[in-house]
Amino acid sequence: MAAAGAAAALPAEWIKNWEKSGKSEFLQLCRNLSENTTFKGIQQALYELAYHVVKGNLKHDQASNVLNDVIEFRDDMPSILADVFCVLDIETSCLEEKSKRDQFMQLVLACLYLVSDTILKERLDPETLESLGLIKQSQQFNQKSVKIKTKLFYKQQKFNLLREENEGYAKLIAELGQDLSGNITSELILENIKSLIGCFNLDPNRVLDIILEVYECRPEYDEFFVPLIESYMYMCEPQTLCHILGFKFKFYQEPNGETPVSLYRVAAVLLQHNLIELEDLYVHLLPVDNAILEEHKREIGEAKQIVRKLTMVVLSSEKTEEKEKEKEKEEEKTEKPPDNQKLGLLEAMLKIGDWQHAQSIMDQMPPFYATSHKPIAVALCQLLHVMIEPLYRRVGVPKGAKGTPIPSLQNKRAPKQVETFEDLRKEVFNMLCYLGPHLSHDPILFAKVVRLGKASMKEYQSDGGKQEDKEKVELLFSCLLSITDQVLLPSLSLMDCNACMSEELWGMFKTFPYQHRYRLYGQWKNETYNSHPLLVKVKAQTIDRAKYIMKRLTKENVKPSGRQIGKLSHSNPTILFDYILSQIQKYDNLITPVVDSLKYLTSLNYDVLAYCIIEALANPEKERMKHDDTTISSWLQSLASFCGAVFRKYPIELAGLLQYVANQLKAGKSFDLLILKEVVQKMAGIEITEEMTMEQLEAMTGGEQLKAEGGYFGQIRNTKKSSQRLKDALLDHDLALPLCLLMAQQRNGVIFQEGGEKHLKLVGKLYDQCHDTLVQFGGFLASNLSTEDYIKRVPSIDVLCNEFHTPHDAAFFLSRPMYAHHISSKYDELKKAEKGNKQQQKVHKYITSCEIVMAPVHDAVISLHLPKVWDDISPQFYATFWSLTMYDLAVPHSSYEREVNKLKVQMKAIDDNQEMPPNKKKKEKERCTALQDKLLEEEKKQSEHVQRVLQRLKLEKDNWLLAKSTKNETITKFLQLCIFPRCIFSAIDAVYCARFVELVHQQKTPNFSTLLCYDRVFSDIIYTVASCTENEASRYGRFLCCMLDTVTRWHSDRAIYEKECGSYPGFLTILRATGFDGGNKADQLDYENFRHVVHKWHYKLTKASVHCLETGEYTHIRNILIVLTKILPWYPKVVNLGQALEKRVHKICQEEKEKRPDLYALAMGYSGQLKSRKHFMVPENDFHHKDPPTRNAVPTTAQNGPGGAGLPPSLTINAAKLEESTTEETDKLKEKSQGAVKVINKAANATPKVTTSNGNSASNSKVIKEKDDKEKCGKEKDKEKKEKTPAATPEAKALGKDGKEKPKEERANKEDKARDIKEKTPKSEKEKEKAKREEKSSKEDKSKVIVTNAESKLAAEKEREKEPSRERDVTKDVKSKDNLRGGEKMPIAGSLKSPVSRSEASDSEREQKRRKIDTHSSPSHSSTVKDNLSELKDSSAKHYINHSTPTLSKSKEREEDKKDLDKSRERSREREKKDEKERKDRKRDHSNSDREVPQDSTKRRKEENGTTGSSKHSKSESPSDSPHSNEKEKEKNKSKSSSKEKGDSIKVEKMEKSSSGSKKESRHDKEKMEKKEKRESTGGKEEKKHHKSSDKHR
Repeated sequence: MAAAGAAAALPAEWIKNWEKSGKSEFLQLCRNLSENTTFKGIQQALYELAYHVVKGNLKHDQASNVLNDVIEFRDDMPSILADVFCVLDIETSCLEEKSKRDQFMQLVLACLYLVSDTILKERLDPETLESLGLIKQSQQFNQKSVKIKTKLFYKQQKFNLLREENEGYAKLIAELGQDLSGNITSELILENIKSLIGCFNLDPNRVLDIILEVYECRPEYDEFFVPLIESYMYMCEPQTLCHILGFKFKFYQEPNGETPVSLYRVAAVLLQHNLIELEDLYVHLLPVDNAILEEHKREIGEAKQIVRKLTMVVLSSEKTEEKEKEKEKEEEKTEKPPDNQKLGLLEAMLKIGDWQHAQSIMDQMPPFYATSHKPIAVALCQLLHVMIEPLYRRVGVPKGAKGTPIPSLQNKRAPKQVETFEDLRKEVFNMLCYLGPHLSHDPILFAKVVRLGKASMKEYQSDGGKQEDKEKVELLFSCLLSITDQVLLPSLSLMDCNACMSEELWGMFKTFPYQHRYRLYGQWKNETYNSHPLLVKVKAQTIDRAKYIMKRLTKENVKPSGRQIGKLSHSNPTILFDYILSQIQKYDNLITPVVDSLKYLTSLNYDVLAYCIIEALANPEKERMKHDDTTISSWLQSLASFCGAVFRKYPIELAGLLQYVANQLKAGKSFDLLILKEVVQKMAGIEITEEMTMEQLEAMTGGEQLKAEGGYFGQIRNTKKSSQRLKDALLDHDLALPLCLLMAQQRNGVIFQEGGEKHLKLVGKLYDQCHDTLVQFGGFLASNLSTEDYIKRVPSIDVLCNEFHTPHDAAFFLSRPMYAHHISSKYDELKKAEKGNKQQQKVHKYITSCEIVMAPVHDAVISLHLPKVWDDISPQFYATFWSLTMYDLAVPHSSYEREVNKLKVQMKAIDDNQEMPPNKKKKEKERCTALQDKLLEEEKKQSEHVQRVLQRLKLEKDNWLLAKSTKNETITKFLQLCIFPRCIFSAIDAVYCARFVELVHQQKTPNFSTLLCYDRVFSDIIYTVASCTENEASRYGRFLCCMLDTVTRWHSDRAIYEKECGSYPGFLTILRATGFDGGNKADQLDYENFRHVVHKWHYKLTKASVHCLETGEYTHIRNILIVLTKILPWYPKVVNLGQALEKRVHKICQEEKEKRPDLYALAMGYSGQLKSRKHFMVPENDFHHKDPPTRNAVPTTAQNGPGGAGLPPSLTINAAKLEESTTEETDKLKEKSQGAVKVINKAANATPKVTTSNGNSASNSKVIKEKDDKEKCGKEKDKEKKEKTPAATPEAKALGKDGKEKPKEERANKEDKARDIKEKTPKSEKEKEKAKREEKSSKEDKSKVIVTNAESKLAAEKEREKEPSRERDVTKDVKSKDNLRGGEKMPIAGSLKSPVSRSEASDSEREQKRRKIDTHSSPSHSSTVKDNLSELKDSSAKHYINHSTPTLSKSKEREEDKKDLDKSRERSREREKKDEKERKDRKRDHSNSDREVPQDSTKRRKEENGTTGSSKHSKSESPSDSPHSNEKEKEKNKSKSSSKEKGDSIKVEKMEKSSSGSKKESRHDKEKMEKKEKRESTGGKEEKKHHKSSDKHR
């Protein structure tokens, strides 16, 4: 590369022709190049020349000659030449060719005279110098040069000490320390300093150091020193200032060194003015960042250690030692706080307002590490005070407060003060986030920030401007929430208890929606406390303190403990309440003292408490059921109870809790309704309990004042404010209607969705809880919402039911207050419009207002049911029933009187009280008087209202029941759609239903059969009872109790009966007639027959009760015991029924004692009460005459089956109606019957068709025909029975009555009925043919029987003439008896256990009717059930025989009757004993055959039929279940019924056999045989006995 360069500048021709022209050319070139200022060109030329020499192209002497000439061209030429030699020296020393190196050496030697030795020694290598001979030894030369360099550069002559140049430095300090207040400027001083440096040779670095030190001492002169330093720095290197500062900081980093504040300040100011860089200075400061991180981790570890210690159980001896150790450690810590220069600098920056650099230092440390040091926190707070001052003065200062104004920083580079909320968000909020929990050091700043937050929220809420503004405001709000979460709440936790701060914070919080507040509390409780070691410690200490307080909390020390709780709660409410709630969940006896002790809380704390309660309720780890899965957990019950108490006593916002319950319901969870129930109960004073006494219940039917005084257990006073709060919360958050609808829907959800795997008992509890809460909540809304509010919120009934799918009962429950409000407001309007004061006008206006309000309701309800429903009951009737309440129907005068008397007693007690001060006496008396006046006024108001309502009902009643089908169907619809759904809705509704039925009766409502209605209610209670929940059973019991109350009143006195029922259409026995003329006394049920009916009802209740008690099913037993307890005042009234019940209940007590203690408790309770009522019970003879006039003989023998047991002839009410309706009904009910259990089918095969038993034709032939029908058409009959059995369901009870159609009706409608029956019984052609065949065969049968029984027939005919009613009963009896024959054995137990209640009932009823009729030798229920048994059998036999004869002329019959009766009396007395024995034997046979049947069916049989099913008559027998008692009864009966019985029993046995397997034809044959046997065995005695009994009846 060098050669190439040389060649380029020194052409080869010059070298070749060196001597000729080359030399001169070269010299010329050099001369030209040397004229340039730079020496680069000449250097290049000389280098090339020398290089040619090294290569050997030119001789060294030639070169030296030329160089000699060239050297003169420039003064520095020797130096340039020396440089060239230096380069060549390095190059040649690297070459391997020795010749080149030699050439170079020779050249240098030749030129030595041109370049001085010193220059060469400077530049050439020592080895080269040695070979040139310029030095002796290169090694020595090297050593010498090192020594010289050291001496020159490293040996210090001066130490920069002030004393070395004391005058100069003294003058410098004088310059800097002079008074700077005049016109002295930094420029002037700087010039003087420069002069001093020059004059005294001062070290510039030391001068800078002195300037900084003087600045430290004179910090107030920033404006002088900063520009001075800035201009001085132009003379120094940029790093110098930073190094000097670093050196100063280093000086104080000794173990006990303490960096002065002034130095931090100077450094901060220089940083702020950017005279140094933070990164450069930061590395000079201690401790290093890693050490800071380690320290932070150690602090966290220590905090956790403290927590662990606090949670551990430490014995007292160890405690003291540990405390001492801890104290020692703490002392050590306080002794040696390490000097942290980074924090010192940070503090100085904050003080001068250099936020930018301060922020970058804080970013390099762990979060909140810097501000955890109080000086820094305080400095930052001070900076914030300054920044928010203008905005705070404008919007934050409370009225009337002055506050201390805060001066702004003089520093121009400090952050700007904020004027708007937008600035606040951008500048201040960020700074607050760095401060974090340590805002606690400055409560005043805390309050200011909170007030600004409050002011911003006001703006936020009022701002409805542009979209941009809205977005800004939204942003500000979200930032405010963040600040609250990260700064305000944690700071509150670290403050010493400061109630004012808590209240200030609440001032802002209450402007937030509760969702945001609760979110904040959640973060505070569950996350904030883990974010900082200090907070971890505080949490542990709070829990420790809470434990201490809670251990000592009792009712006696509520006040002092309350104060301690208050103190603790001001700062750390979440932790404290969490602990308190956990204790309450475990120990419910803490609830009262805790609630009382919470009176020292702040508003914020109450709000936090509400959140903590909701969080505790929603805890997913807690099980809501106890381990047995049948009851709700006690923790939930305790929390609910606490909720109610605390929300009532203190002004806590309810919205969150109510929304939580609504959300739970939406999610299909009903456990939490317990909370709502408690809250409403405590806050509104509305109790829901099934244990209400009748007095309370009565009071609940009055006005609001009476309810408050007499309707509840506890006198709940002062609920006005709390109920107002609850109402406001519901309305403000639109939760009133949603909660109602959710509860109404959830009732079914409990069963079908939530129920799933849960225990039946629990499902029932949840259902009850849901229902009770709905009733309670609805009651609260009704009494507290204004009319407008209510009407505005509750939609119309059709919308509720069809769109919201609310069950009808609940929908009407919610709408009812609306109708009442609406009617009263309309009424008031009309009264104001016209001033007429007459009562008549008032009533007219009231009725008008009702019509206006209810007309749309009548239209709306039509959509709720199928059109078919409205054929029987009118929408008006339906709406009236559902819209009225007990308040509208009756005035509880006795309740009003009771409460007024109580007040009078109170006033007397006040007068007598000598200790009470006079002014208090006066006040109390005034209160009592005012209350008394209110009650009397309320009573008067209600009385007027009830009068108006009754007038309205009187006008409406004629359009109520349309009865387009039958009365029976009407009653079915009425019970199904009105009574049953409502009577189990609430206790008052239960009473209302009973009262309404009575009212409809009293109003003489057309087409309403009171008798049918009551019969339906009492006859089939098993299924209703079994399907009730516990509370529903209690309400159903109340309903039955009120119904029995009415019935018992009528039963007790003939005068009352005649007055209230005698001429009323409800007690008509003809059901076909739709009009009521009221004149025909013969069609009314007379008093004695009514008593039989009542006895039948009592019997039915007994049978149902016994059945339920014997099922072994939990629900059946529990519910029936509840119902029985409720109806105790009116049932049982008959001794033998009471005994039967007592026996069963005693059995339950024994069986369930260990297994199911709750059932045991119920049974024991009932048993005790039952025993105490024994003396009220009467023998059966006293309850109803057992031997009433003969005309009742047949009918009154009660059927004991579910159907119409013991219905009097009069109760044949249903017959006519049934005749009309059976065909329709059977069709209607066909579908239902499909589900009937096989048991029923069997029974059906055995028993007659419904229609046959219903129709009562007078002609015997028809009876026989029917009987044969049944026997012959086996399978077809089966099918029809399946279809028709259910037909009895709606009319099951009616059947009973029909079975013995009324005598009066008999006369009028005999032929009709016969026709009806013919038409209705055989439905198909085949059946008709079979019927004919049966008729013939039965006629043959009868022809055999006729002879023997002619006399008795005649007697019966005579009786019939006298008492046509009986005549018809008898025919019916015969019919049903025939039917019975078809399948007497079938015990119909099925009806009790199988699901289809009425169908089975109808079967049994049919049987019973038959049996009844059969048994009818004794007209009424036998004095004991035992008597009945035998009588039943006897009479059945007798009647069968009697009525199979063709009818003779009536006059003959009468004569024959008398004779026969006399004879039969004599004979019966003689033959009683023999008969008894025979019957005993037969009965035993029956009972044996019964035992062979599977146990289940036997049990059922026993219940329904008496042991063998021979007759259902044995009342006490069937309930008591014992064959022995049956036998006894039978013996007794035998004495009455004579040998007739034998035949009967034989017949019964045969029937049993036939029903169990054989076809009806074979049965028919057997029956013929039976008849013969009877005839032979009993002979004329039977006839006589029959006559005798008929005489008795007469």
